[in-house]
Amino acid sequence: MLAESRRIVICDGVRTPIGHFSRGLSDLTPAALMRMAVRLLLERSGLAPEAVDGLMVGWVGQTFSAPNIARVALLTSGLPEKAQALTVQNNCLSSFEAVCEAARRILSGEGRLYIAGGTESMSRLPYTIEGSRAQPELRNLATLKQHWAALWDSPEVAVRDALEAGLTDPVQGINMAATAEVCAQVYDIARDESDRYACESFRRTLAAWNRGFYSSHVAPAVVDETTRLERDEYPFLRESLVSKPQMFAKAPALFDTSAYPLRDFYNDFARFLGGRCYQEGATKAVVTLFNSCGRSDGASAVVVTTPERAREVGLTPLAEIKGWGYYGNDPAFMGISPALAAPLALRNAGVSFQDIDRIELHEPFAATVLSVFKVGSQHGCDWKGKYHCGALNPNGGSIALGHPLGATGTRLILNLIHALRADPGCRLGLAAACAGGGTGGALVLERLQ
Repeated sequence: MLAESRRIVICDGVRTPIGHFSRGLSDLTPAALMRMAVRLLLERSGLAPEAVDGLMVGWVGQTFSAPNIARVALLTSGLPEKAQALTVQNNCLSSFEAVCEAARRILSGEGRLYIAGGTESMSRLPYTIEGSRAQPELRNLATLKQHWAALWDSPEVAVRDALEAGLTDPVQGINMAATAEVCAQVYDIARDESDRYACESFRRTLAAWNRGFYSSHVAPAVVDETTRLERDEYPFLRESLVSKPQMFAKAPALFDTSAYPLRDFYNDFARFLGGRCYQEGATKAVVTLFNSCGRSDGASAVVVTTPERAREVGLTPLAEIKGWGYYGNDPAFMGISPALAAPLALRNAGVSFQDIDRIELHEPFAATVLSVFKVGSQHGCDWKGKYHCGALNPNGGSIALGHPLGATGTRLILNLIHALRADPGCRLGLAAACAGGGTGGALVLERLQ
C-alpha cells in the first residue's frame, strides 16, 4: 500500500437543476442525469477526460437498469475506459461518501484525480415484486405474466412501492416523516416554529436564485439541444408561500388526520417517545408537506484531487477538505445525527465549531433541523446561533430546493464552497447531513484563494 499524507482539494463542481417529483426531469433516468452532470463538469472545468482516474457515484434507489451506475456513467460520458468506477449507497449521505471515497483512494495511492457525485430520479423509483423464484408464479417472466392476477393474494409474493419502502427503516419499522414527528414530540418542537423555519428556507432560496448565487454552479439540463430545466423547480412552484406565509398553517399535519389521528401515532411509536403521553387538545402534530423537503430528481459532481495534480491539469483548487466524520444513532432519531457527526468532523479537522464561518445543513424536515439545534447545544455547538446570524443555510436548503437523495451530499458541498467564496471574510465551512438508518455525516472545508 502506498498510503501517503496528502492535501485533498475540490477544484470545480456543477449540478443539474433539481426537478420536482414527476415533473421537469422525470423522464430522465438516473444514469442519464449522472452522465449529464459529468459532461457538464468536464465542459465547465476544461478538464481533459484522460486525466480522470475514476468516478465515484452515490445512488440510493439502485436498480438493475444501470448495474454499477458509476461505470455506466463513466463509459457514456467520455471518461477513460480504464478508469475506476464505484457506486456508493449510504442513503442521503451517498454523495458525501463518494467524495470521501475519492479522497481515501488518493490518500491510499490508487489515483490522483477523481470525479465524485451523485444522482437520483425519485420519479422513476420502481414498483417491485418480491419473493423466491422457487414459487411457480415467479420462475420466469412468462409464468409471472400468466399468474399476474393471483400475485396480489399470494402469501409468498409481495408487490411493493420501492419509493415508500425505501423511505422506511426496516429495523425500527418507521418511515422518514414519522422520524421527524418523533423528534418534534421528544424535543418539543412547535408547529409554528417549524413553519417559520420552512418559510425562511423558501425565502432564502428564492433570494439566492434571484441574486445569481446558484448560477455559479447550476447548469441548465439540456437534452438533444432542448433545455428541460434552467433552475430548481420546487422553490418557484411554491413561490407564493413566501408572500403568503399563512398558507403554511393551512397544510394538514401528516400524522393527525381523520384516518390516522395523533393519538394513534403515540400508540404506534410509544417505544420512541420516552414515556411521553398523548394529551387530548394539548398535544399537537408538527410535520406537514410544506415543512418537509420535496421528492426530487437531479445529479451533481465535483473534482477531487491534490493541489499538485490540479496544477498539472490546469485546475484551480476552490476548497481543501480538512476532515470528515460519520456517526450512527437510533434510526428513529436519524434527523439529529448531524449534531453527533459534526463534533467528529471538527475534531478530525482540528477546528472548533466557533471557527466555522458557513454551514450547509441538510433539511429533510424543519422539525429535524430544529432538533439538531437543541441536541447540538449539548455538544457545545450553537447551530441555532449560526442560523440566526445568517451563517447556516444562507442560500436556502433542501426544504425549498428539494432532495434528490443520492445527489444531495455534493449539492451541500457545492453550496458551501460558493457561500464561502461569496464572502472574502469566510474561511472555514461545515457541511452536514442525516440519512435513513440513523447515520450522520459532516465534512469540513477550507476556502482557498
